Amino acid sequence: MPLRDLLLGLLVIAIWALNIIVIKVGVAELPPLLMTTLRFMLVAALLVPFYPVARAQLPFLLLLSVTFGSLHFALLFIGLGQAEAGTGALLVQMGTPFATLLAVIFLKERLGPKRIAGLLLSFSGIIVLAGGPTLPTPLPLAILLCSALGWAVSQLLIKRGPPIAPLALAGWVALFAVPQVALGSWLFENGQWQAMQQASWLGWSAMIYTAVMSSIVAYGIWYALLRRHPVNRVVPMTLLTPVFAVGLGALLMGDSLGFHKLMGGGLVVAGIALIVINFRWRPHHP
Repeated sequence: MPLRDLLLGLLVIAIWALNIIVIKVGVAELPPLLMTTLRFMLVAALLVPFYPVARAQLPFLLLLSVTFGSLHFALLFIGLGQAEAGTGALLVQMGTPFATLLAVIFLKERLGPKRIAGLLLSFSGIIVLAGGPTLPTPLPLAILLCSALGWAVSQLLIKRGPPIAPLALAGWVALFAVPQVALGSWLFENGQWQAMQQASWLGWSAMIYTAVMSSIVAYGIWYALLRRHPVNRVVPMTLLTPVFAVGLGALLMGDSLGFHKLMGGGLVVAGIALIVINFRWRPHHP
């Protein structure tokens, strides 16, 4: 991979890692479901007018808005409001092992010894994290793992669904998710109008960052890299996201860096590496 593309890949990873911190900043000022609603409204407004889709694709996008919009993103914002940034980032990475298991169950994909070892390592990492003081209480822990499951289900749907341009998918999923998440905010949150009036520039900047930088800029660069290079060279870089997030959480938010987080996080990342990286050896021909 040329140095320019490698740096672009690392930029995307940095944007996504900082996104975890930014969400925590935002939900400190805006109720999480309200912030998710505003984020989806902005993404939809910026993308839908420029990325039309066929009418036949709308039912698929509506289904994806439930799993990706409501289950993954809404639960991510709620869970991060009650967990340390680095720990939250590690828990959300469990989407990869979940997706692997779902592919075995529903798509009849085979599990080789390497992927089985990866699954065992990643789940053992969660157990080690559970023994430490930084793991959130059972409810936010369950919420973040459900968010990871929502991501995993969405990846399987995208894999089996019709081919849709990534930014078109992001825009229309956001559009269909707006009423779902807004209804959740109306039912389960209060003081939304006051929160919007009282939110500082930091709160509003956080919402804009999650919409523009994380969903549009980062994904736009990422899919361009996937078009130019083999998946196996690009996707493993995502393993750096929780590493960056843990570091940024300690640096910017004062999160702890104890044994359980470092050891458990290391096991999670190592396990996911075994799942996503193709270690096939290719003989060199002069």
